[in-house]
Amino acid sequence: MTGRHSAAALEAFSNLQVPKSRGVLDANANRIAKTAFRGRAFGAPKGMTLTTFDDLGLSKNIVATLTTLGFSTPTPIQEKGIPVVLAGRDLIGLAQTGTGKTAAFGLPMIEMLLKDEKRPDNRTTRALILAPTRELVNQIGDNLRSYLRRLPLKINQVVGGASIGKQQLQLEKGTDILVATPGRLLDLIARNAISLRAVRYLVLDEADQMLDLGFIHDLRKISKMVPPKRQTLLFSATMPPSIADLAASFLTDPLKIAVSPPGKAADKVEQHVHFVAGQNAKTEMLKKILNDNPDGRSIVFLRTKHGAEKLMKHLDATGYSVASIHGNKSQGQRERALKGFRDGEIKTLIATDVAARGIDIPAVSHVFNYDLPEVPDAYVHRIGRTARAGREGIAIAFCGPDEGRLLRDVEKLMGIEIPVASGEPPANLARPARPQRRGGGGGGGNNRNHQGQSKGRGKAEGAPKADGRPAKTGHRKGGNGGGQNRNANGGQGRPGGNPGGNGQGRPARSGTAGGRRRQA
Repeated sequence: MTGRHSAAALEAFSNLQVPKSRGVLDANANRIAKTAFRGRAFGAPKGMTLTTFDDLGLSKNIVATLTTLGFSTPTPIQEKGIPVVLAGRDLIGLAQTGTGKTAAFGLPMIEMLLKDEKRPDNRTTRALILAPTRELVNQIGDNLRSYLRRLPLKINQVVGGASIGKQQLQLEKGTDILVATPGRLLDLIARNAISLRAVRYLVLDEADQMLDLGFIHDLRKISKMVPPKRQTLLFSATMPPSIADLAASFLTDPLKIAVSPPGKAADKVEQHVHFVAGQNAKTEMLKKILNDNPDGRSIVFLRTKHGAEKLMKHLDATGYSVASIHGNKSQGQRERALKGFRDGEIKTLIATDVAARGIDIPAVSHVFNYDLPEVPDAYVHRIGRTARAGREGIAIAFCGPDEGRLLRDVEKLMGIEIPVASGEPPANLARPARPQRRGGGGGGGNNRNHQGQSKGRGKAEGAPKADGRPAKTGHRKGGNGGGQNRNANGGQGRPGGNPGGNGQGRPARSGTAGGRRRQA
């Protein structure tokens, strides 16, 4: 099938359901169902297989450029998304990192902009792509330019940490595609350097991280500045209720696509957790693993900029090839660190979550969660830096005495139990990753009538399974839940005094969407 899809073909596409993907997408399925938003699924009609870019309705010039770049077969998000965008529909794309989302929205956008011969007016842009971090903005811009060989479209990108005066000059003569972080875009709008009145295509990439970083208010300001008659595309690795609300306010009758990367990239990441006594033990364990893998290329994630810089200086002083990247670094420093890491001159990159989605380097062999993240979704994006482009990777987490709740939240989100590599988990770490039956053995608490056992975490004994997970025995090491609940129908109670097991109530998760915006 060549050329633009017929209305009948598109209708056939839209009536089919997309197979459920695994990992985070499955973990959020229940939350998606509870939201008010309902999107239509989009997949290939029965008997029709779209396996080449020619089949997706792209022009010969673009297909030829892709062939030159070595791309012949679209990824699932590209195969399902490109025809939707070409048809002019709003789109929600749920896909994990490393699945080719940039091409999924960039290629059809380029196709449609080329067909419209109108040039942009001064200080306007025809297409706007918003991304949460400088690194991701630069990555998107570089990828789009590679698709535009000998094609007359102008791409600009604007981020914080760079000269705003130079960015104003770049925007003066108009832009076809503008890639921006929300904060810097609003700064330029305030200076009358750019107007959004001519935007026909709006893309929100990595929307969940933009909300995590507190960009929700900026996004709502921007939404009021773009014309209501536009095509809007939203891409996210997860779909919590906040993203569903954002989609409902930004998009009109969108189609929804949910895919897994080829070979399920999340499954290609070998995950382990080390239980350690504290920060010093984390550092020593990290150095040991780095020494055991001298040819590896590693990213180490910490929660704070201060902690990242302190660890980087320690490793540098003890002879490791290391650099750091976080919000306190200038744009030039961040670009030099990434270039050194990409070229292999730097073996270990210390980073905060602000950089988690802007690092697209297939050679990353190890990802370390030196600090477990406060937001469990961030864990998925961190480990998504490895096992890219069909490769395998290793994700190692260090869990300190005060991080048990964070580990439990990660496992609950992903629906897995991360294998224990070393150390003894605390006896009060009650974390059923899988749903439990009501009654005894629930969440570590007990009601007035039932003494439920808490399945505290312990190392499973016995021969490992074929997939590498420890084999389960009759029970795991742990104590009885000590919390009590006056409600006779059970549930999670307040912490009790039994030292053998803590009946912990569910911790309140603080919302970050409306919080203070971090520098990106």
